[in-house]
Amino acid sequence: MVESNRITSMGDDKGGIRRNYISSEELRRHNKADDLWLSIQGKVYNVTEWAKIHPGGETPLLNLGGQDVTDAFIAFHPGTAWRYLDGCFTGYHLADFQVSEVSRDYRRLHSEFSKAGMFERKGHGVAYSLCFVALLFAACVAGLLLPQPGPGGAWARVLAGGVLGLAWMQVTYLGHDSGHYEIMRSKGCNRVAQILLGNCLTGISIAWWKWTHNAHHVACNSLDYDPDLQHLPLMAVSPHLFRSLTSRFYGRRLPFDALSRFFVSYQHLTFYPVMVLARFNLYLQTFLLLLSPGRRVPDRALNILGILVFWTWFPLLVLCGLPTWGERALFVLASFCVSSVQHVQFCLNHFAADVYLGAPRGNDWFQKQTSGTIDISCSSLMDWFFGGLQFQLEHHLFPRLPRCHLRRVSPVVQQLCKKHNLPYRSLSFIEANLWTLRTLKAAALEARDFASPAAPKNLLWEAVNTHG
Repeated sequence: MVESNRITSMGDDKGGIRRNYISSEELRRHNKADDLWLSIQGKVYNVTEWAKIHPGGETPLLNLGGQDVTDAFIAFHPGTAWRYLDGCFTGYHLADFQVSEVSRDYRRLHSEFSKAGMFERKGHGVAYSLCFVALLFAACVAGLLLPQPGPGGAWARVLAGGVLGLAWMQVTYLGHDSGHYEIMRSKGCNRVAQILLGNCLTGISIAWWKWTHNAHHVACNSLDYDPDLQHLPLMAVSPHLFRSLTSRFYGRRLPFDALSRFFVSYQHLTFYPVMVLARFNLYLQTFLLLLSPGRRVPDRALNILGILVFWTWFPLLVLCGLPTWGERALFVLASFCVSSVQHVQFCLNHFAADVYLGAPRGNDWFQKQTSGTIDISCSSLMDWFFGGLQFQLEHHLFPRLPRCHLRRVSPVVQQLCKKHNLPYRSLSFIEANLWTLRTLKAAALEARDFASPAAPKNLLWEAVNTHG
């Protein structure tokens, strides 16, 4: 397998220790599910079997297979994870292993945060958020159950639906944090929180979220590897998607057909209505994953049980708490409208940022995070509303960092980006909406002309205007 590229060297280490080396070119050949190698700090590991039980799923390992992945490994794993590597060590080191200046600075910064205990200090925000969520749910139930006759009572019940939507937003932020193991020190307690917050309270499986979210973090804004940019037939953020790319995440083609062209042509007009209905798609994706017999789903039984809890209490709340089908429909619509603000926010963080084609590369992992993210600038008084994800770049660079520290580290990240001439984009909520709408409109106008005979014009437009 590697005999032709194997190099044995004497005396490279202290004491004249013999080391076996392979080149980066040889390492790149080991990037398949049945032959998967990675390098971390120049040491080469065979993770073929480990990928099958990797807590973060096999997708991130496959996406980065055959590369040095030191930055990504440091970002996503606590110090205790290093001991698991020993059993996967191949005995080889990377002959041409190098560390870029930006990676060196990033690792130094990560080490400083770790030594300061920032990854372990969760702050009191979780307790406050849980109390706030409990208060919102109580207000929603009270709005439905307290007697309020007449038209005023009907509007109060619709308002209760909006309160439920706000509760879902806050629960989703907590579920996101627990998915990154940020809210509790115990891994077991975090897993319980994931099921309760994600499955039981929102009806969206934490298993589905982890599956897609881990891939998104590793392949941030890759059109064919990042599932968070693959929304055909409804939306396309880049004309590159008009080529009917193959999704490496879903393992299927993303056809840009007549139906896709129609929807995409008006996507800047339908963006907000689609976001209101996006929750239906999340429910559907949850069922498709949990009921898929051919896919490994961690804690499948617990995930299904949690979903059953949601689909017990939520229909009962709607059916028993509201007198007519019209009010029930308005209640659900109000909850979806409010929670859609969060779906919009997720799009603002990435849709107008740079995109690219192909697999992520471990040696420019830091650069890909900076180019693929957009922060939302806001007062600290609004941090609760955005759930920490307004610091999108900071979160992508330090996904294990509790949200209470993100505002504090933001100036340091800005300085690092400035030092290495990397983008740091921080927009107001309104500006981010305008950037996103412009991106969608530009792709929409190109979609309308895509089938016209003026192909050279389309290709030129794409070359000049496609971001990334």
